[in-house]
Amino acid sequence: MEAKEHKSQLQLFEGRKVRTVWNEEAQEWFFSVVDVVAVLTDSADPKQYIKKMRARDSELSTRWGTICTPTRMMASDGKSYNTLSANMQGMFRIIQSIPSPKAEPFKQWMAQVAAQRIDQMLDPELSIDQAVTDYRKLGYSESWINQRLKTIEIRKGLTDEWKRGGVTESIDFATLTDLMSKTWSGMTTREYKRHKGLTKESLRDNMTNMELLLNALAEETATQLSKERNPDGLVENAVVAKEGAEVARDARENVEKRLGRSVISSERAIDHINPSGTLPLNELEDFGTTEEI
Repeated sequence: MEAKEHKSQLQLFEGRKVRTVWNEEAQEWFFSVVDVVAVLTDSADPKQYIKKMRARDSELSTRWGTICTPTRMMASDGKSYNTLSANMQGMFRIIQSIPSPKAEPFKQWMAQVAAQRIDQMLDPELSIDQAVTDYRKLGYSESWINQRLKTIEIRKGLTDEWKRGGVTESIDFATLTDLMSKTWSGMTTREYKRHKGLTKESLRDNMTNMELLLNALAEETATQLSKERNPDGLVENAVVAKEGAEVARDARENVEKRLGRSVISSERAIDHINPSGTLPLNELEDFGTTEEI
C-alpha cells in the first residue's frame, strides 16, 4: 500500500539531503531509500549499489516489496514521482546490508528526526527554531534568515489559498508557480535557476533579499486577491496569480528604473556564504523548502 503523503520535507544528515514524507495516519517518517544509500555509501550511482546489495542479500531481496513503499517525493526537476521509501524499521533492515561507518550515527539521526517531529507537533514553534538553526549551520546571515522565514510563511498562505480554490495537483502548483515567476521576473523557475547557475539547489535559498521581497510581494498579493475573489479551478486561479505577479513586476521595473540596473541577479547564496567555494553544494540543495516548487 502506498504511504499517504501528508508532509514532505528535506532533512539534513551531515550536510547531505534526505527526502522524507511524514505519514499522518501511521505517525511515522518514510525515508527515500536511494537518498539514504547515497549518504551512507557516497556512491556515484546509488541505484546500481541497491541492485548489487539485493543480489548479495537474498533475504533482503525477498522482503524488498514489504520493506519498501512507493511514495511521491520531489525530484531534482521540481516534479513529484513515486520513489521507493521505507519507514524507520525498514531502513534499519536496509542499513544492515550496508557496510558503512556512518550506519550507527545515521540510525541515531533517524531516531532524532522522529522524536523532533513529535515535539514539533506539540509545539509548532520548534519547527521554526529548527529551520533557523539549520540555516545558521549553512552560513546564512541573520537578516537573510529572517527574510527567508517570512517568505516561507507567505508561500504557505498562497498554497493554502490554491488548495481552497480547488488546485490540488503538484503539476498545477508548478504551473502556477512558473506563471508567477515568468510574469514578475521574466523567467520561469527553471530559467531563473539556470540564470543563477543552479542545478539541484533551491532557487529561493539562493535569492538575494531584493529577489525574495519581490517574489513575496507577488505571492502575498495573489493570496489577498484570491481571498477577495474566491477563484475556482486552475484557470481562475491562474488569472489571480498572474495579476498578483504583475504587481511585483511593476515594482521591480520601478526599482530598476531608479537604480539603473536589473535586480534579477545571477548571484547566489553560496557566493556570499563562502567566497572560497569550499562549502559543498549539496548542503544547499533544496534545503527545507518543501512548500515551494
